[in-house]
Amino acid sequence: MPATHHSSVPSTTSTTPGPRVPRASAGPPAAAAPDLPLIGRIPVLDVRPAVHQGRRPAKAVVGEEFEISATVFREGHDAVAANVVLTDAKGRTGPWTPMRELAPGTDRWGATVSLPHAGRWTFRVEAWGDPVTTWRHHARIKIPAGIDTELVLEEGALLHQRAVDGVPKRGRERKVLRAAVEALRDTERPVAARLAAALAPEVDGVLARYPLRELVTASAELPLVVE
Repeated sequence: MPATHHSSVPSTTSTTPGPRVPRASAGPPAAAAPDLPLIGRIPVLDVRPAVHQGRRPAKAVVGEEFEISATVFREGHDAVAANVVLTDAKGRTGPWTPMRELAPGTDRWGATVSLPHAGRWTFRVEAWGDPVTTWRHHARIKIPAGIDTELVLEEGALLHQRAVDGVPKRGRERKVLRAAVEALRDTERPVAARLAAALAPEVDGVLARYPLRELVTASAELPLVVE
């Protein structure tokens, strides 16, 4: 996909006052960019905005909303996801900023962000495998059909137990995931109820803020000047 380069980030017509970063929660810890491959199992390509392929910074204004996008894909049928990491001049990273697929089937992902203060920033896109979403897809097919029921439920319990490790120790989020683990392993409950406990909205909320990420691959750091 050919890249189009811009000297600045286009403004939007949003009337919402003040700077905003979507879903401003802590999220999983951002992996250090130098430790991540630029081309890995999940390629991250054509990251925008980029001026002269990142040799010059794109520009934005404090509080201005703009889109960061990239092409993200992986081989096979396992689920993939992506997020943006924004870093200020002091090396401090911003809130967890998930990306969404802009149009189904296009492999193009994006997030609308804004920066809270002026200065030189950098950003990168991280792409990763989403094993919980992959499991949910399989479970919704296999459990109603009675295929490998206990095996599928135990796989789900193991994944949710792993996800607990990425959640802060304070707060109730860990309890939500541990309750899902217990439900998935509770053979006294009906099978449908065990699965439903892992698909509950409160579990969705915790995993949206603290997803279980595998095979994390980062793009190069791109410069951004905020005026």
